[in-house]
Amino acid sequence: MRSSQVTPTNSLPGITSENSAHTSIRLNISQLTDRLWTGGDLPDQVGDAVATVETWRARGIRQIIDNRIEWSDEDLVEAVAPEIRYFHTGVDDAGQRMPDEWFDTVTAVANEGLELGGGILIHCHMGINRGPSAAYAVLLAQGWDPVEAIDLIRTARPIAAVGYAEDALNWWHRTNSVD
Repeated sequence: MRSSQVTPTNSLPGITSENSAHTSIRLNISQLTDRLWTGGDLPDQVGDAVATVETWRARGIRQIIDNRIEWSDEDLVEAVAPEIRYFHTGVDDAGQRMPDEWFDTVTAVANEGLELGGGILIHCHMGINRGPSAAYAVLLAQGWDPVEAIDLIRTARPIAAVGYAEDALNWWHRTNSVD
């Protein structure tokens, strides 16, 4: 177990956070390490979405990597929290093989964000496949053992299937010349 691992505080259904407007919101994200989060997208209602971004900011998230091809919240995040860097690395979630280029991009952007400081949220629509799989690739790139990394994600976010974990692991092996 890594020393930077934390106990998730908001990954279970029904756990909410109070924002400044006293509106209860569901965060739909799970903390993996002291600086890495994964999860799903913003709520549909604009007021709830704004409150969620404000809560992400209050929790120290300073970079978002959005893996949805079907939508982007870049304009909303820019309007609410312009200091949060937003990257859209959208891919489809149709059970296809994920290309190495996607893992290359996600890990490069995440590593850059980690160097700059603050937390990073890697998400998709539901926080089941794309976001957790991209977070898995980032953990591998940080030197995590593959089994410990997948266990961390599934413990912190029980809904995560991490459907592209095999692709991420194969990418990692090819990138690092592991047989």
